[in-house]
Amino acid sequence: MAGADKPNVVVTRWWWVRHAPVRNDGGNIYGQSDIACDTSDTYVFNAVAKVLPRTAIWYSSNLMRAHQTAEAIWAAGFPRPASMKWEADLAEQNLGRWQGMNRVQFIASRPVGASWFADINEPAPGGESFMDLYHRTRRTIERINNEAAGQDIIAVAHGGTIKAALGLALDGQPERGLAFDIDNVSVTRLDHFASPERSVWRLPMVNQQPWIADDAHAAMHQPAGPEVKKLA
Repeated sequence: MAGADKPNVVVTRWWWVRHAPVRNDGGNIYGQSDIACDTSDTYVFNAVAKVLPRTAIWYSSNLMRAHQTAEAIWAAGFPRPASMKWEADLAEQNLGRWQGMNRVQFIASRPVGASWFADINEPAPGGESFMDLYHRTRRTIERINNEAAGQDIIAVAHGGTIKAALGLALDGQPERGLAFDIDNVSVTRLDHFASPERSVWRLPMVNQQPWIADDAHAAMHQPAGPEVKKLA
């Protein structure tokens, strides 16, 4: 029979959603601080709810803003799943004593052209490096790929977490994930193909914003890195 000797390929589709904007951070770095987000723009959540798969398994970070974002998607008409698994290892990078520092002043103190809060191997004082975030994100993705092989997965998480997932999909090169913008409530899809011989990733879409055609709802970008203007 034609194709009978071809190995079975299992495709597991990840639909990453970044949490909604944080408005009450006082202009400060918040990292793993458990701070609320703004889910008031129902137009945005209606648009996101239309593009996500109905039969997916839901996962989220353990932080409040991820849960609030999921709730806003369900309130927009997406059928509420029977459950959503909380994964502490999908939380944002722990930025230690940098959390609570003024974001503009901090970014102005870093080397020109920096793509993240620090070099990927530099831990925040009392916290993590981006590589620490990458390794725990990778372990969690690999475990879930085994648990939910062949299914759609919706993961509500954070900018750093999604950049780490992109680094994994780009041949395990974490620094390459930092080249992408991940806007609030955006959708990033990463497909994992596994066969007995090998496994590969595909990137069908990154940082998609299905509401963006309406300029009135284009304020989902929350400056958090080198794009923050230096103080005068």
